[in-house]
Amino acid sequence: MSLLQRLEMRQGQALVMTPQLLQAIKLLQLSQLDLAAYVDAELERNPLLERAEGEAEVERTPGETPSESSVDRAGDGEGGEFDGDEPWIATTLTASGADMESALDTRLDNVFSDENPTHAREAASGDMLSLTPAPYGNTGGSFDGEAPDFEASLTSEISLREHLGAQLELATRDPMDRLIAGFLIDAVDDAGYLRESIDDVAERLGASLDRVARVLKLVQSFEPAGIAARDLAECLALQLRDRDRFDPAMQALVSRLDLVAKRDFAALRRLCGVDDEDLVDMLAELRRLDPKPGRAFGSRAVEVLIPDVFVRAAPDGSWLVELNGEALPRVLVNQSYYARVSRGAAAEGDKAFLSECLQTANWLTRSLEQRARTILKVASEIVRQQDAFFLHGVAHLRPLNLKTVAEAIGMHESTVSRVTSNKSIGTSRGTLEMKYFFTAAIPGAAGTASHSSEAVRHRIKQLVDAEAPSDVLSDDALVQKLRDEGIDIARRTVAKYRESLRIPSSIERRREHFAYAGR
Repeated sequence: MSLLQRLEMRQGQALVMTPQLLQAIKLLQLSQLDLAAYVDAELERNPLLERAEGEAEVERTPGETPSESSVDRAGDGEGGEFDGDEPWIATTLTASGADMESALDTRLDNVFSDENPTHAREAASGDMLSLTPAPYGNTGGSFDGEAPDFEASLTSEISLREHLGAQLELATRDPMDRLIAGFLIDAVDDAGYLRESIDDVAERLGASLDRVARVLKLVQSFEPAGIAARDLAECLALQLRDRDRFDPAMQALVSRLDLVAKRDFAALRRLCGVDDEDLVDMLAELRRLDPKPGRAFGSRAVEVLIPDVFVRAAPDGSWLVELNGEALPRVLVNQSYYARVSRGAAAEGDKAFLSECLQTANWLTRSLEQRARTILKVASEIVRQQDAFFLHGVAHLRPLNLKTVAEAIGMHESTVSRVTSNKSIGTSRGTLEMKYFFTAAIPGAAGTASHSSEAVRHRIKQLVDAEAPSDVLSDDALVQKLRDEGIDIARRTVAKYRESLRIPSSIERRREHFAYAGR
């Protein structure tokens, strides 16, 4: 065998992931908060970028709304391939930057990924979230014409630690007890539970275990009742003692919360030595207690889910799909500043830096526009596919997967997956994540059309809510009722959906019905 050296020419195709393409892909899957942070970082780093003060003007036909698509109500929800020239959709974007190059459109829409998205599920109820700020009312004014002092009217919410610390100031004057109590208060979480053992606290502070236990009892006497408990049973016991309701029967009940969770009322009656009426009263007393006494002083701000897209009904019977302009970052490239600075740049390093900044700024604006266009395109197709949901509710949600949407709009599944991740749609039925509209298919009985798993889950809840106390539906009975309605489903699937809805088993529901009937 001889070894030879030779030159060969081969032709092949490969996907080259340029830094600009990677940037466009990254922006596509970012949430609103992450995107805002990314744009802020670019504004800090790139001197040629600046934040747009107002909405950029775009050419639009008469009667057309910016950032909007018009989708006809499709009736049966079936549609062909997506085509921008079809009469049921017309898109106009409000965004900064020039049109995206066709090469980026093609490469971004067809980039592959190994993502395996999960489907988040939220309850489809509530009103559409409005982002329009309420106008200020008459704030009044002074006689000298000065503007009102808004800072003087600002208030801050007191935290749980501040609330407990104020009580500690009045509870004891002993320096060591105050040190231990302060350490215990710092170890209380937002729910009001002590998350460190008293053994660890005693070891860290060099105090005796008895003294730490005594100070803990002092802290547990603070308001709100049940604070600094080490578990749920102790939290409930502290609240019952505060109400003078911790008698031996109630003490036995609190000691076996596992039986309360299982609704084993027969075992609870034997354990507590009470009859049915007393047991029902005791359980009602437990329900009136607060399992998280510290949540009234929660220090974490509530995060509101802000829609990326709004869907509303149009007067002509179609659906209007529009981008949320408040959630879109607007940046501009300062070309005049670049021209002025580049003329005075003499060093090659300065020119290279300015050229890189200009290229990065142009690609960022184009990527933001492409991101907005792609989100609007995917959202419009989701609305078209799930037309019945927007008209009639969750019971009419249809099975849908990423492949169906991707084929309809001419994109790859990975692109649709990125678009629907961390994005939400504001509807008249609440603000829902885009992933909510993608559900698995449950086959229909006797060759009928398949059903959405979310719609089947909703139907199971309806059947359980409507059951009579004397006729509690078992999982087998639920399977039969669903099959009578044309839904071919297995018993284990019904049990899985029932558990995901936190619906107790038929035995536990029957015990609960009997307990209330005995009362």
